[in-house]
Amino acid sequence: MDAVRTLILALTATAACTPARATHVTIEVRTPSGAAARDAVVVVDAQDGAAAPAHEKAVVDQVNKQFDPQITVVRTGSTIVFPNHDQIHHQVYSFSEARRFELDLYAGSRNASEVFGKPGLVVLGCNIHDRMLAFVAVVGSPYFAKLPANGTGDFDLPPGRYTVSAWHPELGAVHKQTLTVESAPAKVTLTLQAPPTYDPVSAWPE
Repeated sequence: MDAVRTLILALTATAACTPARATHVTIEVRTPSGAAARDAVVVVDAQDGAAAPAHEKAVVDQVNKQFDPQITVVRTGSTIVFPNHDQIHHQVYSFSEARRFELDLYAGSRNASEVFGKPGLVVLGCNIHDRMLAFVAVVGSPYFAKLPANGTGDFDLPPGRYTVSAWHPELGAVHKQTLTVESAPAKVTLTLQAPPTYDPVSAWPE
């Protein structure tokens, strides 16, 4: 009898510790004409609590007087390295509330870096070249993507309730659409439509 009771307790403990099976969710982002919103940022937030910060690394290069890539998405706590592959001086800075900093003036491949510990949209510029502009989207959720040319992202989400947001620096933004994930695969389509006076910074979905 004791052996049976022990087995039941072990099975119960195993079931309680087994994570819920993830469900495949496809999220596509389109313009009003139906075109794919390439480089749109999609963030899926669980409604049952915040995720722990990450300690990941990303690279934003400086090539031909441009930032590469123009849009980067990282989790809070991540480090971004800013190499300079131009043979001229650059000075990267940001005045954004989510991360204010100013790197030293430098040329060559010096790998200066910054830690992005607060969620929000960070706008990058260069004190030497005013036309250089880039965006760093710092997100708290582990579920995010910068969409490829087809405007579609694939996510494996545990069943539960989420909000979905999408943002693009030119095409517009969609804020916190409710998504309920169950066991069956799902597909979500979001449409971006920027107003005539669109400001990509204030449009970032907090």
